[in-house]
Amino acid sequence: MLITSETFLKVRYAETDQMGVVHHSNYVQYIELARIDWLSQLGISYKTMEANGIMLPVYTIDFKFKKSAYFDDELIVKTSLKKIPTAKISFDFEIFNTKGELLTTASSTLVFMDSVTKKPIPCPQYLIEKIKKY
Repeated sequence: MLITSETFLKVRYAETDQMGVVHHSNYVQYIELARIDWLSQLGISYKTMEANGIMLPVYTIDFKFKKSAYFDDELIVKTSLKKIPTAKISFDFEIFNTKGELLTTASSTLVFMDSVTKKPIPCPQYLIEKIKKY
């Protein structure tokens, strides 16, 4: 892995079922928050990227659920860049509770896309330069 960051989240009541277990659909939001936080920790604003005409739609996403997360749990999402991006950028995620138990693993690949033409584009050079510093 090239660059890893940690994002801290707290499970909200609305994300759980009547048993207090986090519904699987919420994990997409968790890794989305972690990916944007990863960029932020690298010094890149996703909002600015979009304002400059770059979008990152999801190409693939995969989850493996090992243990449940519950209402009011504090979660740590470890986000790791798999390799230097090209027209795609790929991440691995691990979600832990504060006991250090691995709850979920995930991976996602996104495509750099021009917001006007809706065509794939190369990763912006400024992002590659930031990554290479690590």
